[in-house]
Amino acid sequence: MAFSQATRKQTIEQLKQTPLDLLIIGGGITGAGVAIQAAASGIKTGLIEMQDFAEGTSSRSTKLVHGGIRYLKTFDVGVVSDTVKERAVVQGIAPHIPRPFPMLMPIYAEPEATYDMFSVKIAMDLYDRLAGVDGTQYANYTIDKKEVLQREPGLRAENLLGGGVYLDFVNNDARLVIENVKEAAELGALAASRVKAIGVLHDETGRAVGIKAQDVLSGETFEIRAKIVINTTGPWVDKLRAVDAKLDHRPQLRPTKGVHLVIDEAKLSVPQPTYFDSGANDGRMIFVVPREGKTYFGTTDTDFTGDYQHPTVTQDDTDYLLAAINHRYPDAGVTLSDIEASWVGLRPLIAANGSSDYNGGGANAGKVSDASFQNLIDTVDRYEDQQADRAAVEQAISKLKTAHAEDTLKPSQVSRGSSLETEQDGLITLAGGKITDYRKMAAGALALIRRILADDFQQATKGVDSKKLQVSGGHFDPTNVEETLKFYGRVAQDAGIPAAEAEDLANRFGSNTGRVVTYVAGGAAAGLTLKESAELRYAVSEEMALTPVDFLLRRTNAILFHADTLARLKQPVIDEMARLLDWDAATKVARTAELEQTIAESQLSALKGEVGA
Repeated sequence: MAFSQATRKQTIEQLKQTPLDLLIIGGGITGAGVAIQAAASGIKTGLIEMQDFAEGTSSRSTKLVHGGIRYLKTFDVGVVSDTVKERAVVQGIAPHIPRPFPMLMPIYAEPEATYDMFSVKIAMDLYDRLAGVDGTQYANYTIDKKEVLQREPGLRAENLLGGGVYLDFVNNDARLVIENVKEAAELGALAASRVKAIGVLHDETGRAVGIKAQDVLSGETFEIRAKIVINTTGPWVDKLRAVDAKLDHRPQLRPTKGVHLVIDEAKLSVPQPTYFDSGANDGRMIFVVPREGKTYFGTTDTDFTGDYQHPTVTQDDTDYLLAAINHRYPDAGVTLSDIEASWVGLRPLIAANGSSDYNGGGANAGKVSDASFQNLIDTVDRYEDQQADRAAVEQAISKLKTAHAEDTLKPSQVSRGSSLETEQDGLITLAGGKITDYRKMAAGALALIRRILADDFQQATKGVDSKKLQVSGGHFDPTNVEETLKFYGRVAQDAGIPAAEAEDLANRFGSNTGRVVTYVAGGAAAGLTLKESAELRYAVSEEMALTPVDFLLRRTNAILFHADTLARLKQPVIDEMARLLDWDAATKVARTAELEQTIAESQLSALKGEVGA
């Protein structure tokens, strides 16, 4: 299906002329999740994003679909229950994207440690039970100090007690967004990037009935009319609310900044994702993840009040992460000069939660009831006194009940850490949440949207089972992923693409691989391989990639995990996009400058004191 610069122009014309049932503002994972479900429900849906799809938070995560075992430290059982169940759902609807990859958690005897060897086993057992993986090949287990160091000999041995191993999933966040958007468009949604909402329209009763929009590329302003408008702008939620004259403008969010750094695996190699306390006794935990021949680590967690559209990595950020990584891997000696790439994003945390999504959620986010908690403590005490066995502890865990447990989802609390509110003028705001539970957040929003359409507009819509609504590229059996992707790899090989590159295409594009390889028909573009040429042409023609940064950062991960290829790739990609998109000389110069700036920022050229940064 064409989804390109040309269709974008057509879409904007349709948005001007077509009264919508639903207008979604924000093309990150939350908006994309609402769009696919709404379009599948037969709702006339529009989606606008002021930048590229996923350009903000949704391409700047830790790139895991993780279950949040950290939450169990504070008994936020509701958070973990939601998250681990949704993780399996996401793998089912996007089987080519999240992949299981067990996580190692080294346990140290030190002040403010999140877990000791006893408590981590309790937490992992509860985690597996909530996820439904106990008794499977993915069930957790503990290992002793010797085995931890056999796996990762570079880890600090001092005060190391052992470790826990439990199921987690690696993820390609930006791909998850674009595949949702593409499927929504296939289902009839009118989706356009680089269209900004600059005002909210109201009817004579004061109800929100659309927005005033600006085409960021042309500068043109126009109106989009809709029965319902939903704000899914992530960290920008308050900024959109601020241009709605009918609302009070008290902030709902408390954005925090998260930074990740990338180094070559030759500098620090880890066999599997690893998760540990920072060592700074500050309650933070750090991920270290292997990926595509690189190792990345993060994240920081600091309040942010700067330019939301352009957060940057500071010296303090790098100092903190380098100190953490060198503390845990004392012989690694990672320095600023070793950093090949970085990314920084903002987490759209709900202000009322009072603490970071990464560090246990809100003060009342799913705490266990006093009775359940006391029962567990009493049982553990009896276990330590040898008056109760392990089974009794496990039974106490299984009976944990949250103080705020709910059988049904309230519209104002789609999932822990997120909120769904109808403003006084009818604008819907869907805020907070995590990439893992985007589908559930969207389902809660869609239930509200369908009810409003039925009650206020006498408009019936069909229900959809969003747990089975597969995204673009994910239309195959999620229980047979490896064999299916091998098949798509052979399809790419049959088109003349070498085996290793064919495997990469299949893993990135899933059931769309056959579409991608049709673009080899034009042959290899100057300076690019046949595979690179095909994926670039596909991104431009069917994924609305409009700039080299769109392609090299979000449609692929070249800027993040293949920095050593950029010197070769930059100019050929610019030249081929200029040809495909018919750029004039000025546009080509501007796009080149934008790419160079993005690469310099990712590689921390300014912090390194490099000339021209």
